[in-house]
Amino acid sequence: MTWPAVHISRSLVHDVTTVSRVAGDPANLPEWAAGLSTGMRQEGGRWITDSPLGVVEVTFTGPVELGILDHDVTLPDGSVVRNPFRIVANDQGSEAVFTLFRRDGMSEEEFQADADAVRRDLDQLAVLLAERFPPAR
Repeated sequence: MTWPAVHISRSLVHDVTTVSRVAGDPANLPEWAAGLSTGMRQEGGRWITDSPLGVVEVTFTGPVELGILDHDVTLPDGSVVRNPFRIVANDQGSEAVFTLFRRDGMSEEEFQADADAVRRDLDQLAVLLAERFPPAR
């Protein structure tokens, strides 16, 4: 069985290495990933955050330095949500591509709300990158 999926992408003016370094660092998530942004902290070598569902663990499965920002989110009940997220070269910049699955029991409205949230997060990532590494003029 497979779930329906959409690929949500955002072009970025920064190269794969820069984007991966910023977006693939769990410490930076509060600055751009609203769904994982509250109370991100390291506990016993694990990245933990407070979410609307409770305390969750975030683990990048990488290799991040190659633009593979896939990450697992372990929910309070122990179930794991796998999130494919890639940064690929796009000429001198890059393309951030997040795959969103419509999991069992998710309504169309919930799925669209999640997709909208991912788009906002990718837009915020672009803002963060521009602040940290202003493009050359």
